[in-house]
Amino acid sequence: MSILDAAHNVLKAATPSAKAEAAFALHDAARLDFEIIPLSETLCDSPARSDKPKLVPPHAVKRRRLGSQEGRNSLLHAVAHIEFNAIDLAADMIARFSLDPRLHQDERPDFIRDWVKVCAEEAKHFSMIRSRLQGLGIDYGHYPAHGGLWESALKTQHDIAARLAIAPMVLEARGLDVTPNMIEKLTQVGDHESAAILNIIYEDEIGHVSIGTRWFHHVATMTNQDPRTYFRSLVTEFFQGNVKPPFNIPARDLAGLQKEYYMGLEA
Repeated sequence: MSILDAAHNVLKAATPSAKAEAAFALHDAARLDFEIIPLSETLCDSPARSDKPKLVPPHAVKRRRLGSQEGRNSLLHAVAHIEFNAIDLAADMIARFSLDPRLHQDERPDFIRDWVKVCAEEAKHFSMIRSRLQGLGIDYGHYPAHGGLWESALKTQHDIAARLAIAPMVLEARGLDVTPNMIEKLTQVGDHESAAILNIIYEDEIGHVSIGTRWFHHVATMTNQDPRTYFRSLVTEFFQGNVKPPFNIPARDLAGLQKEYYMGLEA
């Protein structure tokens, strides 16, 4: 099986367990010598999904205070949903863009290994959060969720630069901004187990934003674009809404996402 077919298998896996297992299998396949050949079947536009969670518009997802157990369950479920979608986003990056002409042939193995690493870490995150939910007496799918993350993938499926700009450099970077506050609040109410899981996710996500930023910079350079100007134009075109402050500038800097990229886009 080619590595692109292994990535496509992640997208075709419908159940949470099967998707995580396919992501780990992709990671195992990338440890060996792998073939980079076109997919053996048509790439699906949207990944397979179970019946749960029920997908609703973003405004229909209730927000609950973290002072209650119900509120903490809801928060962890929302994080699980983000990580579940992130598995597919990483797999789709491999299956859809590894043969993009803006990547040199000798660069493609590094591109694939980077996103295989991201995919496996997202599967790890999802599995950890899901296990925590199960320990609290519920499971992923217990609450409704929204499909906004994959809507961003659909809008950028034609352009590797747009996908890199929106997925890791806007959406995952937003996680760097908000996760420390969630960790602090969970710690304050004594939920140290959940806080520890979010801290692992936070540390890994710095690396994911770094990978996205590095490959975006490469693609921009390959097309004779100024990376910062190009990023801002793509965000303006493909991202609905503003890039929200406050920004976790130290974490963004660690990821190589400098202020010149995003400052001013919040206006």
